[in-house]
Amino acid sequence: MDDTIAITAHASISDIIAADWDSCACPEASDGRPDDPFTTHRFLKALEDSGSVGPGTGWQPRYLTAQQDGQMIAATPLYAKGHSQGEYIFDHNWAHAYENAGGRYYPKLQIAVPFTPATGRRFLTRPGYEAIGMSALIQGAVQIAADNQLSSLHATFCTEAEALAGEEMGLQARVGQQFHWVNEGYRSFDDFLANLSSRKRKNIRKERATAQGFGGKIVALTGDQIAPQHWDAFWEFYQDTGNRKWGTPYLTRQFFALAHQHLRDDILMVLAIRDGRPVAGALNFIGRETLYGRYWGCTEHHACLHFELCYYQAIDFAIAQRMQRVEAGAQGEHKLARGYLPVPVHSLHWFADAGFRDAVGRYLLAEREAVDHEIEVLTSYGPFRKSHREEQQ
Repeated sequence: MDDTIAITAHASISDIIAADWDSCACPEASDGRPDDPFTTHRFLKALEDSGSVGPGTGWQPRYLTAQQDGQMIAATPLYAKGHSQGEYIFDHNWAHAYENAGGRYYPKLQIAVPFTPATGRRFLTRPGYEAIGMSALIQGAVQIAADNQLSSLHATFCTEAEALAGEEMGLQARVGQQFHWVNEGYRSFDDFLANLSSRKRKNIRKERATAQGFGGKIVALTGDQIAPQHWDAFWEFYQDTGNRKWGTPYLTRQFFALAHQHLRDDILMVLAIRDGRPVAGALNFIGRETLYGRYWGCTEHHACLHFELCYYQAIDFAIAQRMQRVEAGAQGEHKLARGYLPVPVHSLHWFADAGFRDAVGRYLLAEREAVDHEIEVLTSYGPFRKSHREEQQ
């Protein structure tokens, strides 16, 4: 066996055979769904083929692969970034500090799934090559950054195990938080509600009744149930939300066309339909054990409809499919009252400049203590009954 590992950077994922990529990204999918639908070849290719990433977007693909003995053993979705948009673990303050000190922060290298604040493996390795594959990818990415005199390398929404391993390899780990719903073996939505305090339970029932009385019907669609006209409606919703949140939507209309062709089995679309026309919708991606809430939008505003479509319908689906959790995306302390509790999320960082690296290290230590405290405090304000919280401790 040859111990030599060859690292290659690819300007397009189309240059990589889908089966080779997925043998590292989702080997478990040979007998079902992938754990993480976002690192599959088909998802990343839809981003690229639709023009959502690539020239003019600030996300320039540089996918890395590692080969040993003629076999791909590891891969990572690497991008050269011209800004810090679409990342959700933000480094704007670092960029400002770096440039105020006379440095050039951009371009930087980013290991991430664009526009997707969902935790998953970022160092994709064939089973049995976890340690050597991750090490090779990190060394390769750092070498590319150094050779091109780039300021930094970042890996966002990695797993906790990757964060720990990355720290041992010399990268700096950062901790943030999100709100996730965890399925504790619930048989129904009422079973979940039984673990909440009386006041929170009544509030959720009231919100669901208000939303479902909006004057139409709510449907949950997946696979071939999703029709082209549903994507037309959802594009309107997405544009409305994207224009308000980001100024310009990240995804192109072509992405949704490609999603219909290649990704609809990975998608749960929840629509509110009134007078035969969708007026609001939520888009979720389906993993093996996790439902990932991604996008929401509407053309009509109805009380509590956002909570119903994004949070409660997601819980209904997860319970019915016996999924372990729902990740509802970035931000939103309003999720707490609806059964979504704070959990840590992880990222890894490398800086070329030693002085800046030391300054960031001090910042990360203080930030981690603050995040740990916030998670503890927020959890104590969660909607669950005190006796239930004590049982979980």
